Amino acid sequence: MTVGEEPETPAPPRLRRDARRNRERLVEAAHAVFAEQGLEAPLDVIARRAGVGNATLYRHFPARAALVDAVFRDQLTGTMEAGERARRAPDAWAGLAGYLDAVFVTLAADRGTNDLMTTRLSDVETLGAVHAHNRETVDVLLERARAQGSVRADVTTEDLLFALAALGRAVPPLAVAAGPDAWRRPLALFLEGLRGPGREPRPLPGRPLDEEELGQVLGEMGPHRARPTDGSVGGAAAGDQV
Repeated sequence: MTVGEEPETPAPPRLRRDARRNRERLVEAAHAVFAEQGLEAPLDVIARRAGVGNATLYRHFPARAALVDAVFRDQLTGTMEAGERARRAPDAWAGLAGYLDAVFVTLAADRGTNDLMTTRLSDVETLGAVHAHNRETVDVLLERARAQGSVRADVTTEDLLFALAALGRAVPPLAVAAGPDAWRRPLALFLEGLRGPGREPRPLPGRPLDEEELGQVLGEMGPHRARPTDGSVGGAAAGDQV
Protein backbone atom coordinates (compact mmCIF):
# COMPACT_ATOMS: atom_id res chain seq x y z
CA MET A 1 0.00 0.00 0.00
CA THR A 2 1.44 3.37 -1.01
CA VAL A 3 1.25 6.55 1.04
CA GLY A 4 -2.16 8.19 0.82
CA GLU A 5 -4.00 5.07 -0.18
CA GLU A 6 -6.91 3.91 1.96
CA PRO A 7 -6.25 0.59 3.67
CA GLU A 8 -8.20 -2.28 2.19
CA THR A 9 -11.13 -3.46 4.27
CA PRO A 10 -10.61 -7.11 5.07
CA ALA A 11 -13.35 -9.45 3.88
CA PRO A 12 -15.62 -10.63 6.68
CA PRO A 13 -14.71 -14.04 8.01
CA ARG A 14 -16.47 -16.98 6.37
CA LEU A 15 -17.95 -18.00 9.69
CA ARG A 16 -19.72 -14.64 9.99
CA ARG A 17 -21.34 -15.07 6.57
CA ASP A 18 -22.29 -18.64 7.42
CA ALA A 19 -23.81 -17.55 10.70
CA ARG A 20 -25.89 -14.90 8.96
CA ARG A 21 -27.09 -17.42 6.38
CA ASN A 22 -27.93 -19.95 9.10
CA ARG A 23 -30.05 -17.35 10.87
CA GLU A 24 -31.89 -16.57 7.64
CA ARG A 25 -32.52 -20.26 7.01
CA LEU A 26 -33.82 -20.73 10.54
CA VAL A 27 -36.26 -17.82 10.18
CA GLU A 28 -37.48 -19.14 6.82
CA ALA A 29 -37.91 -22.66 8.17
CA ALA A 30 -39.63 -21.42 11.33
CA HIS A 31 -42.11 -19.40 9.30
CA ALA A 32 -43.03 -22.48 7.26
CA VAL A 33 -43.29 -24.80 10.27
CA PHE A 34 -45.23 -22.31 12.42
CA ALA A 35 -47.60 -21.72 9.48
CA GLU A 36 -48.31 -25.44 9.25
CA GLN A 37 -48.35 -26.46 12.91
CA GLY A 38 -48.79 -23.31 15.01
CA LEU A 39 -46.45 -21.79 17.56
CA GLU A 40 -46.14 -24.99 19.61
CA ALA A 41 -44.38 -26.77 16.76
CA PRO A 42 -41.30 -28.72 17.93
CA LEU A 43 -38.19 -26.63 17.54
CA ASP A 44 -36.04 -29.56 16.47
CA VAL A 45 -38.30 -29.82 13.40
CA ILE A 46 -37.39 -26.22 12.55
CA ALA A 47 -33.67 -26.87 12.96
CA ARG A 48 -33.86 -29.98 10.80
CA ARG A 49 -35.82 -28.23 8.05
CA ALA A 50 -33.27 -25.39 8.07
CA GLY A 51 -30.48 -27.94 7.66
CA VAL A 52 -28.72 -27.01 10.90
CA GLY A 53 -28.22 -28.60 14.29
CA ASN A 54 -30.15 -27.78 17.42
CA ALA A 55 -27.10 -26.07 18.90
CA THR A 56 -27.06 -23.60 16.01
CA LEU A 57 -30.72 -22.78 16.62
CA TYR A 58 -30.06 -22.28 20.34
CA ARG A 59 -27.14 -19.98 19.60
CA HIS A 60 -29.22 -17.66 17.39
CA PHE A 61 -32.48 -17.88 19.34
CA PRO A 62 -31.97 -18.76 23.01
CA ALA A 63 -35.74 -18.52 23.66
CA ARG A 64 -38.73 -19.41 21.50
CA ALA A 65 -40.09 -15.87 21.86
CA ALA A 66 -37.00 -14.45 20.10
CA LEU A 67 -37.56 -16.75 17.13
CA VAL A 68 -41.27 -15.89 17.00
CA ASP A 69 -40.48 -12.18 17.01
CA ALA A 70 -37.97 -12.56 14.16
CA VAL A 71 -40.47 -14.54 12.07
CA PHE A 72 -43.58 -12.40 12.50
CA ARG A 73 -42.29 -8.85 13.05
CA ASP A 74 -43.17 -7.60 9.56
CA GLN A 75 -46.66 -9.11 9.55
CA LEU A 76 -47.45 -7.66 12.96
CA THR A 77 -46.33 -4.15 12.09
CA GLY A 78 -48.53 -4.37 8.97
CA THR A 79 -51.52 -4.75 11.28
CA MET A 80 -50.56 -1.54 13.06
CA GLU A 81 -50.42 0.29 9.72
CA ALA A 82 -53.96 -0.95 8.96
CA GLY A 83 -55.06 0.47 12.31
CA GLU A 84 -53.62 3.87 11.48
CA ARG A 85 -55.50 3.92 8.17
CA ALA A 86 -58.74 2.93 9.90
CA ARG A 87 -58.44 5.74 12.43
CA ARG A 88 -58.29 8.28 9.60
CA ALA A 89 -61.56 7.08 8.02
CA PRO A 90 -64.29 9.80 8.23
CA ASP A 91 -66.96 7.12 8.78
CA ALA A 92 -66.05 5.27 11.98
CA TRP A 93 -68.15 2.21 11.09
CA ALA A 94 -66.41 1.86 7.73
CA GLY A 95 -63.05 2.28 9.47
CA LEU A 96 -63.89 -0.38 12.06
CA ALA A 97 -65.23 -2.86 9.50
CA GLY A 98 -62.22 -2.32 7.22
CA TYR A 99 -59.79 -2.71 10.09
CA LEU A 100 -61.35 -5.96 11.28
CA ASP A 101 -61.29 -7.26 7.71
CA ALA A 102 -57.55 -6.52 7.54
CA VAL A 103 -56.97 -8.21 10.91
CA PHE A 104 -58.81 -11.33 9.82
CA VAL A 105 -56.90 -11.48 6.53
CA THR A 106 -53.78 -11.63 8.71
CA LEU A 107 -55.34 -14.26 11.00
CA ALA A 108 -56.11 -16.38 7.95
CA ALA A 109 -52.53 -16.21 6.65
CA ASP A 110 -51.27 -19.16 8.68
CA ARG A 111 -51.64 -20.97 12.00
CA GLY A 112 -48.60 -19.31 13.53
CA THR A 113 -49.88 -15.79 12.97
CA ASN A 114 -53.29 -16.85 14.23
CA ASP A 115 -51.84 -18.33 17.42
CA LEU A 116 -49.81 -15.20 17.99
CA MET A 117 -52.64 -12.70 17.57
CA THR A 118 -55.45 -14.57 19.34
CA THR A 119 -53.53 -15.68 22.45
CA ARG A 120 -50.93 -14.19 24.77
CA LEU A 121 -47.25 -15.01 24.43
CA SER A 122 -44.86 -13.25 26.77
CA ASP A 123 -41.52 -11.71 25.81
CA VAL A 124 -42.32 -11.15 22.11
CA GLU A 125 -41.30 -7.50 21.83
CA THR A 126 -43.27 -6.62 18.70
CA LEU A 127 -46.38 -8.42 19.90
CA GLY A 128 -46.78 -6.22 22.96
CA ALA A 129 -46.75 -3.10 20.81
CA VAL A 130 -49.29 -4.63 18.41
CA HIS A 131 -51.71 -5.60 21.19
CA ALA A 132 -51.50 -2.10 22.68
CA HIS A 133 -52.01 -0.46 19.29
CA ASN A 134 -54.90 -2.79 18.45
CA ARG A 135 -56.68 -1.94 21.68
CA GLU A 136 -56.17 1.77 21.14
CA THR A 137 -57.49 1.50 17.56
CA VAL A 138 -60.62 -0.33 18.71
CA ASP A 139 -61.13 2.23 21.51
CA VAL A 140 -60.88 5.16 19.10
CA LEU A 141 -63.15 3.64 16.46
CA LEU A 142 -65.79 2.46 18.92
CA GLU A 143 -65.97 5.86 20.62
CA ARG A 144 -66.40 7.63 17.29
CA ALA A 145 -68.89 5.03 16.00
CA ARG A 146 -71.02 5.37 19.14
CA ALA A 147 -71.03 9.14 18.71
CA GLN A 148 -72.09 8.71 15.07
CA GLY A 149 -74.83 6.25 16.07
CA SER A 150 -73.50 3.41 13.93
CA VAL A 151 -72.60 1.10 16.85
CA ARG A 152 -74.85 0.12 19.75
CA ALA A 153 -74.14 2.20 22.84
CA ASP A 154 -73.51 -0.66 25.28
CA VAL A 155 -70.68 -2.46 23.48
CA THR A 156 -67.25 -2.07 25.09
CA THR A 157 -63.71 -2.56 23.85
CA GLU A 158 -63.39 -5.70 25.97
CA ASP A 159 -66.60 -7.11 24.45
CA LEU A 160 -65.17 -6.62 21.00
CA LEU A 161 -61.66 -7.90 21.68
CA PHE A 162 -62.93 -11.03 23.45
CA ALA A 163 -65.36 -11.90 20.67
CA LEU A 164 -62.76 -11.27 17.98
CA ALA A 165 -60.20 -13.51 19.69
CA ALA A 166 -62.75 -16.32 20.05
CA LEU A 167 -63.88 -15.99 16.43
CA GLY A 168 -60.31 -15.62 15.21
CA ARG A 169 -59.34 -19.00 16.66
CA ALA A 170 -61.84 -20.61 14.28
CA VAL A 171 -60.33 -19.07 11.15
CA PRO A 172 -57.78 -21.83 10.27
CA PRO A 173 -60.31 -24.68 10.79
CA LEU A 174 -62.86 -22.76 8.72
CA ALA A 175 -60.33 -22.48 5.91
CA VAL A 176 -59.68 -26.24 6.01
CA ALA A 177 -63.39 -27.12 6.01
CA ALA A 178 -64.92 -24.52 3.70
CA GLY A 179 -62.24 -22.49 1.92
CA PRO A 180 -59.86 -19.59 2.62
CA ASP A 181 -62.58 -16.91 2.79
CA ALA A 182 -65.07 -18.88 4.92
CA TRP A 183 -64.36 -16.56 7.88
CA ARG A 184 -66.06 -13.63 6.12
CA ARG A 185 -69.57 -14.89 6.86
CA PRO A 186 -69.20 -15.28 10.68
CA LEU A 187 -67.31 -11.97 10.86
CA ALA A 188 -70.14 -10.23 8.98
CA LEU A 189 -72.69 -11.84 11.34
CA PHE A 190 -70.69 -10.57 14.31
CA LEU A 191 -70.53 -7.06 12.86
CA GLU A 192 -74.32 -7.07 12.36
CA GLY A 193 -74.66 -7.62 16.11
CA LEU A 194 -72.63 -4.45 16.76
CA ARG A 195 -74.69 -2.15 14.56
CA GLY A 196 -76.72 0.63 16.15
CA PRO A 197 -80.51 0.55 16.43
CA GLY A 198 -82.65 1.25 13.39
CA ARG A 199 -80.00 0.12 10.90
CA GLU A 200 -81.11 -2.13 8.06
CA PRO A 201 -79.54 -5.64 8.29
CA ARG A 202 -77.18 -6.49 5.48
CA PRO A 203 -77.06 -9.85 3.65
CA LEU A 204 -74.37 -12.19 4.91
CA PRO A 205 -71.59 -13.01 2.43
CA GLY A 206 -70.71 -16.50 1.28
CA ARG A 207 -72.63 -19.60 2.18
CA PRO A 208 -73.37 -21.22 5.53
CA LEU A 209 -71.52 -24.32 6.68
CA ASP A 210 -73.26 -27.63 6.23
CA GLU A 211 -73.42 -30.22 9.01
CA GLU A 212 -70.33 -32.10 7.85
CA GLU A 213 -68.26 -28.91 7.55
CA LEU A 214 -69.31 -27.76 11.01
CA GLY A 215 -68.19 -31.09 12.44
CA GLN A 216 -64.86 -30.75 10.68
CA VAL A 217 -64.34 -27.23 12.04
CA LEU A 218 -65.11 -28.32 15.60
CA GLY A 219 -62.78 -31.30 15.22
CA GLU A 220 -59.95 -29.11 13.94
CA MET A 221 -60.39 -26.77 16.91
CA GLY A 222 -59.97 -29.56 19.44
CA PRO A 223 -56.74 -30.51 21.24
CA HIS A 224 -56.87 -33.92 19.54
CA ARG A 225 -56.46 -32.54 16.03
CA ALA A 226 -53.72 -34.18 14.00
CA ARG A 227 -50.46 -32.25 13.85
CA PRO A 228 -47.69 -32.90 11.30
CA THR A 229 -44.43 -33.65 13.09
CA ASP A 230 -41.77 -34.06 10.36
CA GLY A 231 -40.87 -37.28 12.11
CA SER A 232 -40.41 -35.60 15.50
CA VAL A 233 -42.47 -35.75 18.65
CA GLY A 234 -42.63 -33.43 21.60
CA GLY A 235 -41.01 -30.02 21.76
CA ALA A 236 -41.03 -27.02 24.06
CA ALA A 237 -44.23 -25.18 24.79
CA ALA A 238 -44.73 -21.78 23.27
CA GLY A 239 -43.35 -19.86 26.22
CA ASP A 240 -40.51 -22.23 27.11
CA GLN A 241 -36.82 -21.80 26.57
CA VAL A 242 -35.59 -23.24 23.28
